[in-house]
Amino acid sequence: MLSIEMGRKDGIALLEPHGPLSKEDFISAARQIDPLIEERGGLAGLIIHTDHFPGWESFGALVSHIRFVKNHHKHLRKIAIVTDAKEVGAREKMASHFIAAKIRHFKYEQLEAAKLWIQEED
Repeated sequence: MLSIEMGRKDGIALLEPHGPLSKEDFISAARQIDPLIEERGGLAGLIIHTDHFPGWESFGALVSHIRFVKNHHKHLRKIAIVTDAKEVGAREKMASHFIAAKIRHFKYEQLEAAKLWIQEED
């Protein structure tokens, strides 16, 4: 399951996975995020907040995740990955080659710092 909180004022989408991700999680995320992108012309940022990455329910869910990233990364200015998961460093470096948005890692308890970073002008 994926909890999604949309910040209409600050243009920040907060995603918090709770268990393995499903295809439906990414469909739901797109349904909630796309209208805000349309309204604002893009988002200031997206925050992924989780103590660990829960993985995917199926191969189809992984494909949906890749499709979601492909369809949305150009509409995001920044992505904050807020987690203590050990594998995030390698994934962050790999993703930075394929994603237009700036990506930064924060420790799990630094959610507010991540929000402030996204709100900073570059």
